[in-house]
Amino acid sequence: MTPDQLSQALAAALAAAVADGTFALDPADLPATVHVERPRQREHGDWATNVALQLAKKAGTNPRAFAEELAKRLGATAGIASVEIAGPGFLNIRLDAAAAGELARSIVEQGVEYGRNEAEAGHVVNLEFVSANPTGPLHIGGVRWAAVGDSLARILQAAGAQVTREYYFNDHGAQIDRFARSLLARARGEEAPEDGYGGQYIADIAAQVTADAAAAGEPDPATLPDDEAAEVFRARGVDLMFDEIKKSLHDFGVDFDVYFHEDSLHESGAVERAVARLRELGHVFDADGATWLRTTEFGDDKDRVVIKSDGEAAYIAGDIAYYLDKRERGFDRVVMMLGADHHGYVGRMKAVAAAFGDDPDVNLEILIGQLVNLVRDGEPVRMSKRAGTVVTIDDLVDAVGVDAARYSLARSSTDSAIDLDLDLLAKATNENPVFYVQYAHARTAAIGRNAAEAGVRREDGFDASVLDHVTESVLLGHLAQLPRVVAQAANLREPHRVARYLEELAGGFHKWYDAKRYVLPQGDEPVTDVHRTRLWLVDATRQVLANGLGLLGVSAPERM
Repeated sequence: MTPDQLSQALAAALAAAVADGTFALDPADLPATVHVERPRQREHGDWATNVALQLAKKAGTNPRAFAEELAKRLGATAGIASVEIAGPGFLNIRLDAAAAGELARSIVEQGVEYGRNEAEAGHVVNLEFVSANPTGPLHIGGVRWAAVGDSLARILQAAGAQVTREYYFNDHGAQIDRFARSLLARARGEEAPEDGYGGQYIADIAAQVTADAAAAGEPDPATLPDDEAAEVFRARGVDLMFDEIKKSLHDFGVDFDVYFHEDSLHESGAVERAVARLRELGHVFDADGATWLRTTEFGDDKDRVVIKSDGEAAYIAGDIAYYLDKRERGFDRVVMMLGADHHGYVGRMKAVAAAFGDDPDVNLEILIGQLVNLVRDGEPVRMSKRAGTVVTIDDLVDAVGVDAARYSLARSSTDSAIDLDLDLLAKATNENPVFYVQYAHARTAAIGRNAAEAGVRREDGFDASVLDHVTESVLLGHLAQLPRVVAQAANLREPHRVARYLEELAGGFHKWYDAKRYVLPQGDEPVTDVHRTRLWLVDATRQVLANGLGLLGVSAPERM
C-alpha cells in the first residue's frame, strides 16, 4: 500500500461516515487529500494523520471521539494491520508486511515516473536564473543559481508544472560600455579604465576579437577611432563572452529555453509601451521633468523614476517592460532568482506587479540566494587564474567535478550562506554527501549484477510478506516519501529537500543491507522468493535514488 492508497482509504472512510450520518459534516468540508506522514518515532507506526483534529470541531465532536470512529472503519481496510489513537486524536497506522512491501513492486513498475505528481499542474512558470552580466566568466554566486535553478526547474516539471528556463542577457547599459573600453585598452596595450574589468579573460577576448578581424580581412579594430573601436569590441566581445558563459553552463548540465536580450526591450519600444500601459492605469505621473511610477501605492518605500529628466530610461524601466513581456507571453508564475545584494529589488518589483493589476504574492516570486564561500586546507579560496579576483564555474568544476559541484550547491537552503570544502568534496568517503548517495546507487547496481550471476531473477517471484524486518519497514517508508518530497520541494521552491531526502534514503538502504538482508543465496541455499523479493526492494531503491539524483541534475553511477 502506497501513501496515496492509504490517503484514499482514509478519504473513503471519511466519506462513508458522512454519508451514513456518523459525522455531521457537509461533504464539501472533507479535504481533497488526506495527508499522511511518517511518525518521528518508528514505534508509533508506519504512517500518521491528524485529520481528526482538523475535522472534529466542524463535526461537533471532540478529536479523540472522531478518531476512534475513523479508526474502526479504517481497521477493516485490507492491508492495514492496526490503527491506534495517540494524544488528542492522532491516528497511528500500521500496515501489514504484505501491504507495505507491495510498494517495492509498484516503484519498479513505475520506473522513472515514480515520484512525479500533479501538485503544480496547470501552472505555467517562467523561471529566470543566473542572468549574469556578459562582462566576465560566471562566478561562484551565479554557479549556485545554475545548480539550484536547474534543479528547481526539474522538480517543478516533475510536479506537473510547465516550465520555461530563461536567461536575461544584460547587453544594455554602463557595465557593457566599461567592458568594451577594457577590451579596447588591453588590445592597445594600455591600462584598463579605473572602473573597468581586469583578469586574463579580458586579454584573451581582446586577442580573439583582433584575430577574428584579421581572419575576416578587416583592419585591426584597435587602430580605429575610439568610438568606432569601442563599438567593435563591445559587439564582438559581448558575443564571445556570452558564448563562453553558455558553454560553461552547458558543460555544467544547464541549458536555457530562452535567452532574452535586454537591448530588445529598448529597441522594440517595449519600455515605452509598458510605461504607457501604467499611465493608462493611473499609476504614472510627471514631476521635475521626469516620469515617475507611483509604487508607494503598492507598498514600496518610495516612488520610482522611470524616465529620467534627460529622456533616458531609468534602470527600472527595463525591469517593468520585462515583467510585462513575461506576463503577455502567458506565464502565470514569474519566478526570479537573484543574489544576496538584490533585497532592495523585491519591494519595487512586487509594487510593479501590483500596478499592472497582478497579485504580487501569486504572479511574481523573487528568491534571494546567499553567498558561497570556497574553502581548501581550511583557508578561503579567493583567486582564479583567469578571472583575477573571483572563483568561476570552470574553477569549481576543475576542482571537484560537475556532480559534486551541483549536488553540494543544491543541498543547502538558498536562505543560508554556505562554505564548500573542496577537500571534502573531492573525497571518495561517506563524509562526502554526494559520494554517499551515489555510492548507495552503485551498490544497488552491484547487487543486481551479482544477483543475475547467482540466478536470482525478479520475474520468478515476489512475496511482499517476507519484507518483515524492521530495517525493511524503515527502508520502505523512505521509498514511499519521494512523491511527497517532490511536491513539497516544488511548492516551497526548495530543491535542497530532495538532496536531504536522498541522504536519508541512502542511510536507510545501507542499514538494511548491513543488517545482512541477503539478496544472494548463502552457501548451498536454494534461490527462494525471499531473495527475489529482496531484489525487488534493491531495485526499487536504485530507481528512487536515480530519480532523485536526476531531479538535481546529478548522475547515478552504476560503478564507483
